[in-house]
Amino acid sequence: MLTVIVETADAGDRLPALLAALTSAAVEGLVREVLIAGGGPPELLAVLREETGAELADDVAAAIKAARSDRLLVLPARIRLKAGWLEMLARHLRGGEGDAVIVGEGGFFGEKPFGVLIGQSVAAGLAHPDLKRLRGQLGRGAVRLA
Repeated sequence: MLTVIVETADAGDRLPALLAALTSAAVEGLVREVLIAGGGPPELLAVLREETGAELADDVAAAIKAARSDRLLVLPARIRLKAGWLEMLARHLRGGEGDAVIVGEGGFFGEKPFGVLIGQSVAAGLAHPDLKRLRGQLGRGAVRLA
């Protein structure tokens, strides 16, 4: 099971859509908990916490520390997950595969939003972790789930 950490710094307005997409992963038993890192409009966060059970963390580092799972899926709030993402992720995890990059849809100038699937111990070892640093930790040869 995974802990999903959603980094809200760039698109808190997209957060409800992402949390809705993650609901199916929770139903399938892949997601243990969701942590929202970086804040957002307090009224929106209160509603989302009530409706989804997501918890809040000050930033990604605090969320990594608070995570209850050994595997983390760190996503930006602005990501739009592709059709079939859940099946692809489940197959990857069942196959015992390791860390990976999750590529989303959209983005500006051909830059696709991405998330990372990474071990908690690796993520916790980084000073000031964010998505770019976590992606860098995986290296260029990381498995891409697109």
